[in-house]
Amino acid sequence: MTNRWNRREFLQKTSAATLAAMAASAPLPSLLSGCTKKIGQTNGTADTVILLWMAGGMAHTETFDPKRYTPFEKGMEGNRVLSTFKSHPTVLDGIHFSEGLQSIGKVMDKGTLIRSYVAADLGHILHSRHQYNWHTCYEPPQTVAAPHIGAWIAKELGPKNPVIPAFIDIGQRFTVGEAEELKAFHTAGFLGNEYGPFFIPDPSQGLESVRPPVGMDAKRFERRNQLYNDLISNSAFGEFGSDYQKESLRRSMEQAYMLLNSPESKAFNLSTEPKESFDIYNTGRFGLGCLLARRLTEQGARFISVTTEYEPFFGWDTHENGHTRLVDMKKMIDGPIAQLIKDLDKSGHLDRTLIILASEFSRDMMVEGRPDAKVQEQVNQPEILSDMKFYGMHRHFTDGCSVLMFGGGIKRGFAYGKTADERPCKTIENPIKIDGLHQTIYHALGISPDTQYEIEKRPFYTTPDGKGKAVMDLFA
Repeated sequence: MTNRWNRREFLQKTSAATLAAMAASAPLPSLLSGCTKKIGQTNGTADTVILLWMAGGMAHTETFDPKRYTPFEKGMEGNRVLSTFKSHPTVLDGIHFSEGLQSIGKVMDKGTLIRSYVAADLGHILHSRHQYNWHTCYEPPQTVAAPHIGAWIAKELGPKNPVIPAFIDIGQRFTVGEAEELKAFHTAGFLGNEYGPFFIPDPSQGLESVRPPVGMDAKRFERRNQLYNDLISNSAFGEFGSDYQKESLRRSMEQAYMLLNSPESKAFNLSTEPKESFDIYNTGRFGLGCLLARRLTEQGARFISVTTEYEPFFGWDTHENGHTRLVDMKKMIDGPIAQLIKDLDKSGHLDRTLIILASEFSRDMMVEGRPDAKVQEQVNQPEILSDMKFYGMHRHFTDGCSVLMFGGGIKRGFAYGKTADERPCKTIENPIKIDGLHQTIYHALGISPDTQYEIEKRPFYTTPDGKGKAVMDLFA
């Protein structure tokens, strides 16, 4: 009951922030005290970012930070289980990954493994709150609609190719799960719609996202476009939106229209990919999303998010059947991610493309979906695994998470941070929090840590109060 009411409060307050963003006037670039130049871009090591988002809570001990393996036995104690998969060596000496991720393990000589990301303490470990926090760097709720990291990058650097949207989101549908919560962290916030994401829910239909429906000629499409403009003008946005926000929306629509008529739109058509390559990526929507991300990177995309998709109790959201579910999740991600890295490395794009694999938090063992689980926890009795569906990592866990980074000036063949080998498998060396991770990304792109805008007569930074520090040990 407590979580339900906190979710409701979160939605109410983020909705209020969204309305405030609609009415917001143009964000004004702020200046450092005593500084006469505009804060913004410096020399960077990357031009493009690809975020591979493991939506739902990826357990670190079952993926990139395996611990002692304990096979399932009916009647076993849950607290004995640290990892439900065997570990396998990677190309890095002494570094092992969980079974099912051998392909990614073979390309770790091209990137950095972080085993010490610590998610924020937000009072309640909820997907909505932690997804918002990871993508915006701000703890919800906020009185200001905080921009997504992709929106910040789109605003500060602009598009690499003026035809390709600067911020592209691949793989997340809005017909599943907690749609309003998902929308809360897919926003450009006060920066304006033109810096928000260009959505491609299904990469296999990417071409449909950039061309008029079948049977619609140019004149009919133009009439529909005008009707859409009229609809916006007569909506709440038209009534309450500021001139800046309206103009920003208009520019975003013009950019989409420009893409429709460009040669670059062919990059969205995956049917032109050679069969041998296509088959490696074709593990489902996520795998094809990685393929589309590669093609868009080659065409000059700036920021691309590819998600396994957040849908409650599916994917990485393993509240039961943790082990069984992860067998399928690993098949979905292992080959495509490894191939994406190899392809971009071979073409020369990896040097200036920063690839990040991350999740909102990790997981730990706990029997869920059983009436007596909480009772046993309260009286400090061991949780007994009576069925295979209880075998796996189920409880939300924030004290130790894994992040992978490749390209864009990041060290190759490097491991950073450490978690304990016994429960709780929490971070014990070199912790990194969200502001440090975000500022590391901004540093790679050459975006100054002092970048800020005046919103509601106060400075708003890329990281809270501008205090985030890049982790320089991660750079080559």
